[in-house]
Amino acid sequence: MELAGSIALRSGSRTWGNQKRMALLEAIGEAGSITAAAKRIGLSYKAAWDAVDAMNNLAGEPLVLRSTGGQRGGGAQLTARAVELLQVYQALNAEHQRFLAALAQAGRDPTHHLKLIQQMMIQTSARNKLAATVSRVVQGAVNDEVVLDLGAGQEITAIITRESARNLGLAPGKQALAFIKASSVMVGLPDSDGARLKLSARNQLPGHVSEVVAGAVNCEVRIELPQERSLAAIITMESAKALKLKKGTAVLAVFKASSVLLGVMD
Repeated sequence: MELAGSIALRSGSRTWGNQKRMALLEAIGEAGSITAAAKRIGLSYKAAWDAVDAMNNLAGEPLVLRSTGGQRGGGAQLTARAVELLQVYQALNAEHQRFLAALAQAGRDPTHHLKLIQQMMIQTSARNKLAATVSRVVQGAVNDEVVLDLGAGQEITAIITRESARNLGLAPGKQALAFIKASSVMVGLPDSDGARLKLSARNQLPGHVSEVVAGAVNCEVRIELPQERSLAAIITMESAKALKLKKGTAVLAVFKASSVLLGVMD
């Protein structure tokens, strides 16, 4: 059993010096080219250039200088500030790795608890957050279909751009977090046999109402799912009355695949 982790540098509330970007800086310094560096660390050409622009902007001065022309058709080099930044990051990372090694000896299996702590620390405007495992990825010309296993026989599907799926490193077995806004969750009543509704929405999770919080126009419906999970849905009071929603009512939490945002921990 091994513990793994990474450190990130922040500017205010924005993370700009994470492990991937530091690896990009290091690769640019070695390869002398953003294109070659992107290939070396598995980033797309566009993602690498976007990362360089973001780092330059957030640092308040250039970290990477780009040149055009010449026998090699242009290239890139690190500024003195970027070299110093890399040295600091590498020193911090070495200390971080020593900390993880010590932590691994603190308990028999701390990884289960650390993963939960890490997931709980993520803050997002989306009310609903579900931990899942990537089951399969179906590639398309522009978008990819990502199927996530929630456990207990439940799956949800997300549609994201192919570039995003690649940058997140999504593949079968990868741990991911699915974010769904409460306003994107619809509430439906299943058939008498509990069958799925005939809708264009891909995701339909069976559960039961645990609470209805009434408001002037809208209400919040809390839906309990298997494995002690829950989802929040924001619907109109009129809809809640029409569906006769109350505690214990069997429902389906319905949301489109395009409403699912994905994140990974590394």
